[in-house]
Amino acid sequence: QVQLMESGGGLVQPGGSLRLSCAASGSIFNVYTMGWYRQAPGKQREWVAVIGRGSSTNYADSVKGRFTISRDNAKNTVYLQMNGLKPEDTAVYYCNAFPSIPQFWGQGTQVTVSS
Repeated sequence: QVQLMESGGGLVQPGGSLRLSCAASGSIFNVYTMGWYRQAPGKQREWVAVIGRGSSTNYADSVKGRFTISRDNAKNTVYLQMNGLKPEDTAVYYCNAFPSIPQFWGQGTQVTVSS
Protein backbone atom coordinates (compact mmCIF):
# COMPACT_ATOMS: atom_id res chain seq x y z
CA GLN A 1 0.00 0.00 0.00
CA VAL A 2 1.39 3.35 -1.05
CA GLN A 3 1.67 6.05 1.58
CA LEU A 4 2.53 9.66 0.88
CA MET A 5 3.78 11.93 3.64
CA GLU A 6 3.94 15.68 3.18
CA SER A 7 6.17 17.94 5.29
CA GLY A 8 7.73 21.37 5.33
CA GLY A 9 4.71 23.55 5.98
CA GLY A 10 4.58 26.33 8.52
CA LEU A 11 3.85 29.97 9.21
CA VAL A 12 5.56 32.46 6.94
CA GLN A 13 5.22 36.17 6.27
CA PRO A 14 3.99 37.45 2.91
CA GLY A 15 6.81 37.38 0.40
CA GLY A 16 8.53 34.53 2.20
CA SER A 17 9.47 31.06 1.01
CA LEU A 18 8.87 27.48 1.99
CA ARG A 19 9.94 24.15 0.55
CA LEU A 20 7.49 21.28 0.83
CA SER A 21 8.50 17.64 0.55
CA CYS A 22 6.43 14.58 -0.28
CA ALA A 23 7.96 11.22 0.52
CA ALA A 24 6.49 7.98 -0.74
CA SER A 25 6.65 4.59 0.91
CA GLY A 26 7.27 2.93 -2.41
CA SER A 27 8.88 3.65 -5.76
CA ILE A 28 5.90 5.26 -7.41
CA PHE A 29 7.40 8.41 -8.84
CA ASN A 30 8.79 6.64 -11.87
CA VAL A 31 5.32 5.26 -12.52
CA TYR A 32 2.98 8.19 -11.98
CA THR A 33 2.76 11.80 -12.96
CA MET A 34 2.76 13.56 -9.60
CA GLY A 35 1.06 16.68 -8.43
CA TRP A 36 0.75 19.07 -5.55
CA TYR A 37 -2.71 20.13 -4.50
CA ARG A 38 -4.06 22.49 -1.87
CA GLN A 39 -7.28 23.09 -0.01
CA ALA A 40 -8.03 26.40 1.61
CA PRO A 41 -10.69 26.75 4.32
CA GLY A 42 -14.14 26.63 2.82
CA LYS A 43 -12.86 25.87 -0.68
CA GLN A 44 -12.51 22.81 -2.84
CA ARG A 45 -9.17 21.10 -3.24
CA GLU A 46 -7.33 22.36 -6.32
CA TRP A 47 -4.25 21.28 -8.16
CA VAL A 48 -1.24 23.56 -7.94
CA ALA A 49 1.62 21.96 -9.85
CA VAL A 50 2.27 18.81 -11.83
CA ILE A 51 5.45 16.99 -12.83
CA GLY A 52 5.54 14.22 -15.38
CA ARG A 53 7.71 11.12 -15.38
CA GLY A 54 9.97 12.91 -17.83
CA SER A 55 10.06 15.93 -15.49
CA SER A 56 7.88 18.15 -17.65
CA THR A 57 6.00 20.58 -15.43
CA ASN A 58 2.79 22.56 -15.42
CA TYR A 59 1.42 25.09 -12.96
CA ALA A 60 -1.87 26.66 -12.02
CA ASP A 61 -2.01 30.28 -13.15
CA SER A 62 -2.24 31.43 -9.55
CA VAL A 63 1.25 30.12 -8.72
CA LYS A 64 3.04 30.31 -12.06
CA GLY A 65 6.39 32.04 -11.71
CA ARG A 66 6.42 31.66 -7.92
CA PHE A 67 6.28 27.89 -7.31
CA THR A 68 8.58 25.19 -8.65
CA ILE A 69 7.88 21.47 -8.56
CA SER A 70 10.69 18.93 -8.78
CA ARG A 71 11.25 15.27 -8.13
CA ASP A 72 14.02 12.95 -6.99
CA ASN A 73 13.07 9.45 -8.02
CA ALA A 74 16.04 7.92 -6.22
CA LYS A 75 14.77 9.37 -2.95
CA ASN A 76 11.09 8.74 -3.75
CA THR A 77 10.45 12.41 -3.03
CA VAL A 78 8.65 15.25 -4.77
CA TYR A 79 9.28 18.86 -3.77
CA LEU A 80 7.42 22.14 -4.06
CA GLN A 81 9.53 25.26 -3.73
CA MET A 82 7.25 28.18 -2.94
CA ASN A 83 8.56 31.73 -3.25
CA GLY A 84 6.78 35.04 -3.04
CA LEU A 85 4.08 33.58 -0.83
CA LYS A 86 0.81 35.46 -0.51
CA PRO A 87 -1.94 35.24 2.10
CA GLU A 88 -4.14 33.57 -0.50
CA ASP A 89 -1.65 30.68 -0.63
CA THR A 90 -2.75 29.71 2.86
CA ALA A 91 -4.04 26.14 2.68
CA VAL A 92 -3.32 22.53 3.50
CA TYR A 93 -1.00 21.20 0.80
CA TYR A 94 -1.10 17.61 -0.42
CA CYS A 95 0.73 15.52 -2.95
CA ASN A 96 -0.84 12.77 -5.01
CA ALA A 97 -0.67 11.26 -8.42
CA PHE A 98 -2.15 13.33 -11.25
CA PRO A 99 -4.99 12.64 -11.81
CA SER A 100 -5.34 11.95 -8.11
CA ILE A 101 -5.83 8.46 -6.72
CA PRO A 102 -8.19 8.40 -3.72
CA GLN A 103 -6.11 5.85 -1.82
CA PHE A 104 -3.01 8.03 -2.03
CA TRP A 105 -4.23 11.06 -0.08
CA GLY A 106 -2.09 11.76 2.98
CA GLN A 107 -2.55 14.14 5.88
CA GLY A 108 -1.15 17.13 4.09
CA THR A 109 0.95 19.94 5.51
CA GLN A 110 -0.42 23.30 6.63
CA VAL A 111 0.94 26.46 5.04
CA THR A 112 -0.10 29.74 6.61
CA VAL A 113 0.94 33.05 5.09
CA SER A 114 0.33 35.91 7.47
CA SER A 115 2.02 38.94 8.91
